[in-house]
Amino acid sequence: MELSSISFVIPCLNEQMGLPHVLKKIVELRQTIFKDRDVEIIVSDNGSTDGSVKIALEFGAEVVHCPDRGYGAALQYGIRSAKHEIIVFADADNTYDLLESTGLVTELERGYDLVLGSRMMGTIYPQAMPFLHRHLGTPILNAIINLLYAKGGTRVTDCNSGFRCFWRVKFTSWNVTSSGMEFASEMLVKALKTGAKLSQVPVSLRPDMRESKPHLLTWRDGMRHLLQILLESPEFFYGTGVIVLAMSWLVLLGGLLFGQITIGFATILGIHSMLFALLGSCLGIAILGVGLELAVKVPSSVRVYRYLIELPEEKLFWQGLLFLLISFFLFSMIIVNWAMNGFKFLSLERETLALTALGVDGLFLTLNVVTAHLIKRF
Repeated sequence: MELSSISFVIPCLNEQMGLPHVLKKIVELRQTIFKDRDVEIIVSDNGSTDGSVKIALEFGAEVVHCPDRGYGAALQYGIRSAKHEIIVFADADNTYDLLESTGLVTELERGYDLVLGSRMMGTIYPQAMPFLHRHLGTPILNAIINLLYAKGGTRVTDCNSGFRCFWRVKFTSWNVTSSGMEFASEMLVKALKTGAKLSQVPVSLRPDMRESKPHLLTWRDGMRHLLQILLESPEFFYGTGVIVLAMSWLVLLGGLLFGQITIGFATILGIHSMLFALLGSCLGIAILGVGLELAVKVPSSVRVYRYLIELPEEKLFWQGLLFLLISFFLFSMIIVNWAMNGFKFLSLERETLALTALGVDGLFLTLNVVTAHLIKRF
């Protein structure tokens, strides 16, 4: 059986300290374990001003110069420049042991589409991974990805791994576009959404060899990863928004129908409960609105979102106008009732809160639908 050819893609920005060690290991693999395969080495340079390019050429690597700055941009440029079926990428700082790429390639050829080198399953040497990354950032992002996207029992253990192996044709179908560090999350999420077969193998992580500050900025890049993960799931916002809205309206209706009641030491369904429920209903509509606006750009399985986004303009106008008139009517009822009582303290607090919640929710929903249609036109 003919063995698949391999392209090693190494993103590079001033990596003269670690790059020689990385390239030396790839050359060793090409001359030994992968000697029966066609192996190319691509260093995707992202504007290095040190000796990185010269080092890459000395090791026989093909250097491509990515015109756009960013980790993701450099990787995408390198992957698009690759000629072979199998792509292996890893960082140029020698934190990953490229000799371990044999395990990733072997696993890929067992029938997987993407193989992650998992640091969490392997050995993390002292000082190799910041405490917050290891015990807070990566576990939280793993949990969110597993909750939203993991299927078939596969649980992601290291979503931020920078050591991966995959089929080039599969990567092309995932349509990854991020140019920054969030590239790692987008690639993984889109692979999972398309039903890609994912596997993970343990890899080791060693301390960064660079003398300069690392390219990763903890809070900025962590937030970018989180936003990228949530971007692909309008369904999450729909489900969360519906739950918050339903719970809020249960309290509002309970307070309206039954009034304040005492259960044990707790008093519920009074004015204060209804006030917080009003705020909760606004929050629920806002969360639903986020999902609706995302669904304009990201394919969604939520029928309600699809219906609202695909509303013909004439229905959008008349339904929007109807909701606005209903909201205006409800607010008018409150003001008229208040005026009839001489603008004094109203005794209909519960009814006023329920009407206010209904009017505000209708108004916010209308604005969210109109906003979605505005976004659709960009």
